Amino acid sequence: MQVKMDAAELNRFMQDEFPQVAAQFRVESVTPMAAEVRLLVDDMHLRPGGTVSGPSMFALADLAIYAVTLGMIGPVALAVTTNCSIDFMRKPEAGRDLIGSARLHKLGKTLAVGDVLIRSEGSDDVLARASLTYAIPPNR
Repeated sequence: MQVKMDAAELNRFMQDEFPQVAAQFRVESVTPMAAEVRLLVDDMHLRPGGTVSGPSMFALADLAIYAVTLGMIGPVALAVTTNCSIDFMRKPEAGRDLIGSARLHKLGKTLAVGDVLIRSEGSDDVLARASLTYAIPPNR
């Protein structure tokens, strides 16, 4: 399978279609069936105790699967999350961006299924693991 949108194209797409969140994330890379997305951690992402909040980590996982899905199918703004399960395993270190490494296991005509491993920048320790399914609209 060939990539239809690279990281630069996805970042432009996010800025055009989702400017309300685009500044918080950066697509780092897209390869066939995989992508890496960075959450640019700021005070808005922190919860009491100085750690990154669960909703911020969920957003990273969701955007990472969205990025790899669009990377493979092209600019389809109306692809949507239909299911997500996330396991939080470790507390993120304060002051470090988070990296979501996404991979698709199945890319069909109507569904994309994949998972995301979330790590702190520069660490191999997995903080969270998410499994997501995206619905792909017909007539894309």
